[in-house]
Amino acid sequence: MPEYPDLPLPDDGKLTHNITHFARALRRAGLPIGPGRVMVAIEAVAAAGFSRKTDFYWILHACFVSRPEERQVFAQTFRLFWRDPRYMEHMMSFMLPALRGTQEEQAAADAAKRAAGALLDGVEPPAPEHPAQDDDEEAATPIEIDASQTASSEERLSQMDFEQMSVDEAAEARRMLARLSLPVRPLPTRRLIAASMGRLPDWRRTLRMSLRSGGEIGTIAHRRPATRWPTLVVLCDISGSMAQYSRMVLHFVHAVANRQGQGWARVHAFTFGTRLTNITRHLRQRDVDLALNAAGGEAQDWQGGTRIGACLRAFNHDWSRRLTGQGAVVLLITDGLERDDPEQLAREMRRLQLSARRVIWLNPLLRWDGFAPRASGIRAMLPHVDTFRAGHSIASLQALAEAIADPADRGEKARLLALMARERIQANAPGQGPGQAI
Repeated sequence: MPEYPDLPLPDDGKLTHNITHFARALRRAGLPIGPGRVMVAIEAVAAAGFSRKTDFYWILHACFVSRPEERQVFAQTFRLFWRDPRYMEHMMSFMLPALRGTQEEQAAADAAKRAAGALLDGVEPPAPEHPAQDDDEEAATPIEIDASQTASSEERLSQMDFEQMSVDEAAEARRMLARLSLPVRPLPTRRLIAASMGRLPDWRRTLRMSLRSGGEIGTIAHRRPATRWPTLVVLCDISGSMAQYSRMVLHFVHAVANRQGQGWARVHAFTFGTRLTNITRHLRQRDVDLALNAAGGEAQDWQGGTRIGACLRAFNHDWSRRLTGQGAVVLLITDGLERDDPEQLAREMRRLQLSARRVIWLNPLLRWDGFAPRASGIRAMLPHVDTFRAGHSIASLQALAEAIADPADRGEKARLLALMARERIQANAPGQGPGQAI
């Protein structure tokens, strides 16, 4: 906690009410705080006193913080709530960012925007000043609003390309991605478990139950195949051509990894550009700002070159057996623009497909209507994926749930494979040289 001078206490202070409002701000910021913790905090402050701000900070910290990832949110909210005017003015500038090209002027600290959003929840910016008008003139001016054929902002934003979003639109898109889910069905296994309505008889358990009645069999026990949840493995391209899409996809992966009740046994995330980086442990942090900042610090090849074949080889050699051997679903996010040998890329993709239950490829280049597999990397990868879909907008990520739920879903793979076959036939046609092929 930074050092700040102690504040003078008013004669009619309402410390209990302020602690209650502070707890509400923490709850809006994501901390699991209920009335019980608020009562404990008030009693702790009453017992310890309010003589030093540092002691007051750590008393509330002990009462409200229960996980390491909650410390940054608590620290930023404490600085904003307990009257630091300079820092509050600084955070107001973050909540109203100014455009300079396509980026913000300055990056906010970890969990700072989240804390400011919790404290400013429901607070509207001041209305712009207009010249005073007479009541008669104002009443005589009709206001007509044609709301026909208009779509909601969320619907428009869900169809927008990530690369074309402004700063405000990207922030709203990240909030929408945090609410998305990726449910999955359980997988049947060979193991059998006891079940009252099972189709298979369990003779061993039936005989054990008969011992209670002197060997007389009254009921027959049954069993059924057990189920288990699959594993999700995400391989995200963070090269220069994929930087903007990778940020949005990682926000979505963070929401999937930290949301309970979706069915995934585990979510493993890797980034690759010129090398493979495991960011799984970073995405386990509940705070998205902390998680992505830590992942960005771990991946040193952000916005660099692309070596998909070499990175897939590293994944197949070091991680494939332990992660994809139990029927995992592999989510590959890349544009397929490879710089190395396409034959090596095809070999590694084939090995990845054989080790995983399904390989789903999200490619932002599919946003173009006339997309064709011209690049050698795309042509080498396409035959070895199960589903080929677009991944450039919120709507495309929402459609990903349908692709995972439907084992027969192929996306655009069949059409593009047919296009590749037609090109090969035309290239090998009599009287047509290779240079005349489409």
